[in-house]
Amino acid sequence: MAWVLSAFADEAGKNLEEQIKALRRAGLKHVDLRGVDEFNIAMLPLDRAREARKQLDAVGVRVAMFGSPLGKIDIEDDIAGDLEKLRRLGELKDVLGCNRARIFSYFNKAKRPKDEWRETSLLRLSWLRDEARRLGLALYHENERHIFGDEAEDCLTLAKELRDGQTFFTIFDSANFIAGGQDVARAWELLSPYTDAFHLKDMTGAKRHVPLGQGAGRYREILAESLRRDWQGPLTVEPHLAHSDAVMATGPSGTANEEYSKMPLADSFHVAAEAAKGVLKEIGAAWV
Repeated sequence: MAWVLSAFADEAGKNLEEQIKALRRAGLKHVDLRGVDEFNIAMLPLDRAREARKQLDAVGVRVAMFGSPLGKIDIEDDIAGDLEKLRRLGELKDVLGCNRARIFSYFNKAKRPKDEWRETSLLRLSWLRDEARRLGLALYHENERHIFGDEAEDCLTLAKELRDGQTFFTIFDSANFIAGGQDVARAWELLSPYTDAFHLKDMTGAKRHVPLGQGAGRYREILAESLRRDWQGPLTVEPHLAHSDAVMATGPSGTANEEYSKMPLADSFHVAAEAAKGVLKEIGAAWV
């Protein structure tokens, strides 16, 4: 069965027309919607979402996942804002034909004890999961710098406590592990049984973003192993080669690549998409 290959096309352009053009140039039929014009997906007005659906349908592009910022606030911040955003995604689910949403697991800016951070994050994520279940959404946790789910061992804790195969899933992002000085092979050893999706973003040991397969992310090895064991799930190209407005809004780790930062955003996005497809071709993986 073919894997679903998507991309954060807001790294190619801010408005949806630019994103669609970049997706079509790369031959991609799926998009992870994160930024649409001046809106983050979790704040997208319903009327603009309906227009976006028409634009995407017209060119045969489907939304694979919502690139939401849920969980990218502090454990001492009011969770009401996250719940409000989650409910907006619930409203967008039928409008945009997608029920998957990327999430995070909360910062600890006051450096409260690790046990307290863990328990608070787990509690908040359980609240999100319960509300997502009611809304018919599926949450995908991404390992990310400085949130609770930063180190592989803590991602394992989240997976064992919350991953249920229905509402709570996990994303593996090699570059984010590299940015934290972690061993990707060890992270994969721990998390491979619990991985439900991949972000295709590569980085050198010096923490510079590079096209997929040119860094220390071990993507050929990891994806080839996943293919051999008939793994199924979505893959998302997340270039980060140039620090566009879309990238900067995420609070990125690592440094932009000077070579690609000189290109128009649409061109650096295309380099990333072609590199990802190249790795998939090398290992014999099919995608749609």
